[in-house]
Amino acid sequence: MAARQSAAGRVYVVTGAGRGIGRQVVDDLLARGAHVAAVDRDGEGLAQLAVAAGAGRLSTHQLDVADAAAVTALPDAVLAAHGRVDGLFNIAGIAQNFETAAGIEQDRMRTIMDVNFYGTVELTRALLPLLEQRPDGAVVMITSSLAAMVPVPGAALYGASKAAVAQFGFGLAQDLRNARSKVTVTTVLPGTIWTDLVRESALTLGTPEAVAKAFAMPAAKAARRMVEATLRGRRRVVVGKDARVYDVLGRLSPALAERVSYLQVANFVYRDRNVEDS
Repeated sequence: MAARQSAAGRVYVVTGAGRGIGRQVVDDLLARGAHVAAVDRDGEGLAQLAVAAGAGRLSTHQLDVADAAAVTALPDAVLAAHGRVDGLFNIAGIAQNFETAAGIEQDRMRTIMDVNFYGTVELTRALLPLLEQRPDGAVVMITSSLAAMVPVPGAALYGASKAAVAQFGFGLAQDLRNARSKVTVTTVLPGTIWTDLVRESALTLGTPEAVAKAFAMPAAKAARRMVEATLRGRRRVVVGKDARVYDVLGRLSPALAERVSYLQVANFVYRDRNVEDS
């Protein structure tokens, strides 16, 4: 395994920084002495982050990663605030509300792909020239999902967007290896991480909050593992007990992994539909 690089004094762009895992990654990087350009479409979340972090090594940038013009303008804004960019943590993403592939509205379907996939791709492409200018240690972290490893009932479009993100990360790593670039790419496949989004999903599924929270990995712990793996330049990282279980099952038998996922979630996701069809 490569030696861990220090984050101290380096400049990182973090998307989805206003809440959840993104917020925890920002906190972790700041604790390591890094400078952070926090990006989120949620202005209130960014304002709360700025108050908590204090002045000095943090800048905030409100934008939607699906807004191509805003993404194009971001590199100059980060340069104005920090003078350079050493790394990018792609964490911004939105979920699917447990809908069937045929039932999800077209606008929502396109929004999921625009934010989760195209937003990640375009932001990475926009910042890559700045990362290439750094003498060493430039990194790109791309967050995928458990849903990219195994089909999850009610999340077909979300899973497709995250599978596309994972393949983009792996393919980008190959491109950069071939170009003998010093930029490393780490693709993270997280399982259930305790965030407001997971809390809302548990409520939708009728799962007691205490049970869901006990099953999930704390967001701060997940963020620490993501940052550590990225600083080490690891290509692929699985985070969370459930993700590791499905990773192993998928290697042994994709059909078994798919069946376990179905049995775990299907009764909750399809119960209303089954009642209507009966």
